[in-house]
Amino acid sequence: MTDNEIPDRELVARIQAGDKAACALCIDKHSPGVYRLALRLMQHEADAEDVVQETFLNAFKAIKDFQGRSELSTWLYRITYNAAMMRLRKHQPDTVSVEETETADDGALVPTQLFDWCCLPESDFDTNETRARLEQAIRDLPEKLRAVFVLRELEGLSTDETARALDITIETVKTRLHRARLWLRERLAVYFTELAHTHEAHQYAD
Repeated sequence: MTDNEIPDRELVARIQAGDKAACALCIDKHSPGVYRLALRLMQHEADAEDVVQETFLNAFKAIKDFQGRSELSTWLYRITYNAAMMRLRKHQPDTVSVEETETADDGALVPTQLFDWCCLPESDFDTNETRARLEQAIRDLPEKLRAVFVLRELEGLSTDETARALDITIETVKTRLHRARLWLRERLAVYFTELAHTHEAHQYAD
């Protein structure tokens, strides 16, 4: 069994017992996912690295209170998110509180342009330009929408796991994910429409 194959429950038990080696194993196993989320939220490598360090320091301090009601990774994502939001609020005092709830009608985005991405050849999504456009659009998502989108769509967490990680309701996760998808479609509509027109032009030329 490799270090990364050690069950999380065993790692937690060892860390709770004061095993320093288990702390290192936990960092090796979970730091990639924690860093990806931190980087998506902070959008700066140095800030993301600081958030990762803070996440594991806070996690190990609170590990005795971890009771396994959620996955260890989900718990770490929650600590990561809170650490990132605290840092962002220092620079953006008017940022909405991470504890604030939202209703279904608090300014939901109504796109003016929508484009059905299924109309594009799959090869279009493999180009460097398209990937760059998608990455930039994700970075431009509002913070709360970006966190939900990253955890659900990029990290593969379930709706329930995402809700636990962000300490919000399942309905809020669904609402934010829906808005994030609409926001991205709106932001990328012009680009993908131009791609579709290019394909049509090539077809007529042939």
